[in-house]
Amino acid sequence: MRSTTNKSKGFSLLELLIVVAIILIIATIAVPALLRSRQAANESHAVANLRTLNTAEVQYLSSNQGSYGDLPSLITQGLLDFRYAAPTAGYTFNIVLSPSSLDYTATATAFGGNAGRYDYFTAPDYVLRYSTDPARAPSGLTGEPVN
Repeated sequence: MRSTTNKSKGFSLLELLIVVAIILIIATIAVPALLRSRQAANESHAVANLRTLNTAEVQYLSSNQGSYGDLPSLITQGLLDFRYAAPTAGYTFNIVLSPSSLDYTATATAFGGNAGRYDYFTAPDYVLRYSTDPARAPSGLTGEPVN
């Protein structure tokens, strides 16, 4: 005789919905932490690259009659890697020279909020600072040195 009881194996819809809800809760906790860690890594990269840029400017200054160089000049002389000319790790790098090339401002500008929370700049005093734009610097620290 054949039994008419249905003993199907598998998950019920309720069990499946509970698992999906748990996965969504874990994702809402993990994704912001991942974004913050990526921002911090990009910011560390930007600060390190500005320090390297300062070193390149000192070397350029000593071999070019006391004048600073722009980004293409530093790359051409082999003081910086060619990757500085292209955006990298969420930041673009730029050097603005004074008309006499006796002063410069090097900047690291984030693509947006997800790439980095802050923008950075440095000048011939070789101190790295937060952006002077209050929206792109920590609260109350516009133009202040990076610790």
